[in-house]
Amino acid sequence: MFEATSFGKTVDILKRSMDVSMLRRDVIADNMANSDVPNFKRSVVNFEASLKKALESEGLRPALEMTVTNEKHVPSFRPVDYRSVEPRRVLDYLSASKNNGNNVDPEEELMASVQNQLMYTLMTQATNFEFSQVNLVLR
Repeated sequence: MFEATSFGKTVDILKRSMDVSMLRRDVIADNMANSDVPNFKRSVVNFEASLKKALESEGLRPALEMTVTNEKHVPSFRPVDYRSVEPRRVLDYLSASKNNGNNVDPEEELMASVQNQLMYTLMTQATNFEFSQVNLVLR
Protein backbone atom coordinates (compact mmCIF):
# COMPACT_ATOMS: atom_id res chain seq x y z
CA MET A 1 0.00 0.00 0.00
CA PHE A 2 2.79 2.46 0.90
CA GLU A 3 5.43 0.96 -1.39
CA ALA A 4 5.39 3.80 -3.92
CA THR A 5 5.55 6.55 -1.29
CA SER A 6 8.51 8.12 0.46
CA PHE A 7 7.10 6.76 3.74
CA GLY A 8 7.17 3.19 2.41
CA LYS A 9 10.67 3.58 1.02
CA THR A 10 11.96 5.11 4.25
CA VAL A 11 10.44 2.40 6.43
CA ASP A 12 11.77 -0.31 4.10
CA ILE A 13 15.29 1.13 4.21
CA LEU A 14 15.10 1.41 7.99
CA LYS A 15 13.90 -2.20 8.25
CA ARG A 16 16.72 -3.43 6.02
CA SER A 17 19.27 -1.42 7.99
CA MET A 18 17.97 -2.82 11.27
CA ASP A 19 18.24 -6.36 9.87
CA VAL A 20 21.83 -5.65 8.86
CA SER A 21 22.50 -4.30 12.33
CA MET A 22 21.31 -7.58 13.82
CA LEU A 23 23.58 -9.50 11.43
CA ARG A 24 26.46 -7.21 12.39
CA ARG A 25 25.77 -7.92 16.07
CA ASP A 26 26.08 -11.66 15.41
CA VAL A 27 29.32 -11.17 13.45
CA ILE A 28 30.83 -9.05 16.23
CA ALA A 29 29.81 -11.66 18.80
CA ASP A 30 31.42 -14.38 16.66
CA ASN A 31 34.60 -12.32 16.41
CA MET A 32 34.70 -11.82 20.18
CA ALA A 33 34.05 -15.50 20.88
CA ASN A 34 36.97 -16.49 18.66
CA SER A 35 39.42 -13.82 19.81
CA ASP A 36 41.86 -16.42 21.17
CA VAL A 37 41.55 -19.02 18.39
CA PRO A 38 44.79 -19.34 16.39
CA ASN A 39 44.60 -18.20 12.75
CA PHE A 40 41.02 -16.92 13.12
CA LYS A 41 40.27 -13.98 10.87
CA ARG A 42 37.70 -11.42 11.91
CA SER A 43 34.69 -10.64 9.74
CA VAL A 44 32.94 -7.38 8.99
CA VAL A 45 29.58 -6.64 7.37
CA ASN A 46 29.48 -4.27 4.40
CA PHE A 47 26.11 -2.81 3.48
CA GLU A 48 25.83 0.95 3.82
CA ALA A 49 28.20 1.86 0.98
CA SER A 50 26.37 -0.41 -1.46
CA LEU A 51 23.02 0.97 -0.34
CA LYS A 52 24.28 4.53 -0.81
CA LYS A 53 25.45 3.76 -4.36
CA ALA A 54 22.10 2.18 -5.20
CA LEU A 55 20.15 5.15 -3.85
CA GLU A 56 22.36 7.60 -5.71
CA SER A 57 22.00 5.66 -8.98
CA GLU A 58 18.21 6.02 -8.86
CA GLY A 59 18.43 9.79 -9.13
CA LEU A 60 21.22 10.04 -11.66
CA ARG A 61 20.60 9.98 -15.38
CA PRO A 62 23.41 10.46 -17.88
CA ALA A 63 23.28 13.51 -20.15
CA LEU A 64 23.28 11.25 -23.18
CA GLU A 65 21.39 7.98 -22.82
CA MET A 66 21.69 5.55 -25.70
CA THR A 67 18.61 3.81 -27.05
CA VAL A 68 18.45 0.03 -26.80
CA THR A 69 16.98 -1.46 -29.97
CA ASN A 70 17.46 -5.11 -29.07
CA GLU A 71 16.97 -6.88 -25.74
CA LYS A 72 20.48 -8.35 -26.07
CA HIS A 73 22.07 -4.90 -26.12
CA VAL A 74 23.68 -3.60 -22.97
CA PRO A 75 22.10 -0.33 -21.81
CA SER A 76 24.37 2.64 -21.16
CA PHE A 77 22.65 3.32 -17.84
CA ARG A 78 21.02 0.85 -15.48
CA PRO A 79 19.88 2.14 -12.09
CA VAL A 80 20.36 -0.23 -9.18
CA ASP A 81 17.24 -0.99 -7.16
CA TYR A 82 17.96 -0.46 -3.45
CA ARG A 83 15.90 -3.56 -2.66
CA SER A 84 18.43 -5.73 -4.48
CA VAL A 85 21.31 -4.66 -2.21
CA GLU A 86 22.29 -7.41 0.23
CA PRO A 87 24.75 -7.26 3.14
CA ARG A 88 28.11 -8.89 2.55
CA ARG A 89 30.12 -10.62 5.24
CA VAL A 90 33.80 -10.06 4.46
CA LEU A 91 36.84 -11.69 6.07
CA ASP A 92 39.70 -9.38 7.01
CA TYR A 93 42.85 -11.10 5.76
CA LEU A 94 45.00 -7.99 5.66
CA SER A 95 45.66 -7.39 9.33
CA ALA A 96 47.29 -9.64 11.92
CA SER A 97 47.50 -8.28 15.44
CA LYS A 98 48.72 -11.35 17.31
CA ASN A 99 51.59 -13.79 16.85
CA ASN A 100 49.18 -16.72 16.42
CA GLY A 101 47.65 -15.23 13.23
CA ASN A 102 44.46 -14.07 14.91
CA ASN A 103 43.50 -10.50 14.03
CA VAL A 104 40.64 -9.87 16.48
CA ASP A 105 41.19 -6.88 18.75
CA PRO A 106 38.69 -7.14 21.65
CA GLU A 107 38.71 -3.38 22.27
CA GLU A 108 37.95 -2.66 18.62
CA GLU A 109 35.15 -5.23 18.62
CA LEU A 110 33.69 -3.71 21.79
CA MET A 111 33.69 -0.26 20.18
CA ALA A 112 32.07 -1.70 17.04
CA SER A 113 29.43 -3.33 19.23
CA VAL A 114 28.64 -0.06 21.02
CA GLN A 115 28.48 1.83 17.72
CA ASN A 116 26.21 -0.85 16.24
CA GLN A 117 23.88 -0.68 19.26
CA LEU A 118 23.70 3.11 19.02
CA MET A 119 22.89 2.91 15.30
CA TYR A 120 20.16 0.36 15.99
CA THR A 121 18.67 2.62 18.67
CA LEU A 122 18.78 5.56 16.26
CA MET A 123 17.01 3.51 13.56
CA THR A 124 14.27 2.41 15.97
CA GLN A 125 13.72 6.04 16.95
CA ALA A 126 13.53 7.06 13.28
CA THR A 127 11.01 4.28 12.63
CA ASN A 128 8.93 5.38 15.61
CA PHE A 129 9.01 8.95 14.30
CA GLU A 130 7.82 7.87 10.83
CA PHE A 131 4.88 5.98 12.29
CA SER A 132 4.04 8.79 14.71
CA GLN A 133 3.82 11.13 11.72
CA VAL A 134 1.34 8.79 10.03
CA ASN A 135 -0.58 8.47 13.30
CA LEU A 136 -0.74 12.25 13.55
CA VAL A 137 -2.15 12.55 10.03
CA LEU A 138 -4.73 9.82 10.60
CA ARG A 139 -6.14 11.48 13.75
